[in-house]
Order: sequence, then structure tokens, then C-alpha cells
Amino acid sequence: MKKRQFLGTAATATLAGWATTLAAPAHAAAASGPTLLTVTGAIGAGNRGKLDPVRDQLMYKQKLSFDKAFGFDFAALAALPAITIKPTLEYDGKPHTLRGPLLVDVMKAAGAKLNDNTKLVLRAIDGFAATVTVAQAKAQRYIVATHLDGAPMALGGLGPLWAVYEADKVPEMAAKPVSDRFGLCPWGLYHVSVD
Repeated sequence: MKKRQFLGTAATATLAGWATTLAAPAHAAAASGPTLLTVTGAIGAGNRGKLDPVRDQLMYKQKLSFDKAFGFDFAALAALPAITIKPTLEYDGKPHTLRGPLLVDVMKAAGAKLNDNTKLVLRAIDGFAATVTVAQAKAQRYIVATHLDGAPMALGGLGPLWAVYEADKVPEMAAKPVSDRFGLCPWGLYHVSVD
């Protein structure tokens, strides 16, 4: 499985720009706080317009393009039904409590048109991207984690959002070393494309 690689100084500059963007909501009409997750692709009407190269620097630099999107702030994600998982994490080899809504429920809230073969491209702030199908997201019960061990996850750690599942309970993953279980789980999640 491919290991996550960092983009170096370009990613650092992009992350700094993204942190600045968090200071003001990005077009999300219903958002009262900064947009943390933007969903694009096969979605409904959305709650914001097309990519703006000035306001959407991170997405622009990562060569994304869209005519409409759905933006979620922290409150909108927290308002969705949440579940708790307790995977053993590769960073310290210990179980941790992660909480957040199911990834598929977040996509439905964005008006995504889903079937089991629909691909979800999960993109992290450092440019790392992983693709899972809706069938895989359902079977492995992916969540958009907002909390780690009871506290909101910070930018600069694993957050503020992490697309993750309870690898210990997925037989084909539980058989692997802990360091090889989360290759399709981008932390620092900020964008999902529904393809």
C-alpha cells in the first residue's frame, strides 16, 4: 500500500494559505463558521458557487475545478448523527476514540447522487488523495471524524477532519500491521469529489 508522502515547501505554503482562508467562511450560505469540508461533483444544488481562484487557494493550487459545491462548517457536521469508533492507531499503537458522522451520511447531506459504484475522492490539505467506492465506505463504516479522544481535532494534528474507519474490525485490515491499515484514510480532510 502506498505511504503518504508530503509535498514539501509548496504544501507548507499552501497550508499557510488555507489556514488564512479558515478565518472567513468560504461562500457557504448556511455556514456560520469557516468551511471545513467542501463536497463537489455529482451533488445536488449545493450551497455555494464555482471555484474562486482567490478565495479557494488550496483547491486552486491542487488544480481542482467545479461549478458548484456544498460546504460544511463544524456545526453542520456536528449536527449530523455521529458514531464512535475505537481503532488502534499507527502513531502510537494504542486504541483511540474517534467520533463523527458516517462519510456516506455526509455525502447524502450534500445532496450527492450515490450508488455502490460511486467513487469518493478524499483529499487532504497536504495534497494526499485516496479513492474509495461508496460500497467500501459503507462496508468499512468510514466516518468523517471530528473528535479524537473527546476533543475536537486541530489543524496541524490529524484534523480538523479525518476520513477513517475502525480497521481493527475489518478482517482484511486487522490482519495487516497497524502501519499498513490506514492508507486510504486521509487526515486533514478538506475536500471530497463525488465521481
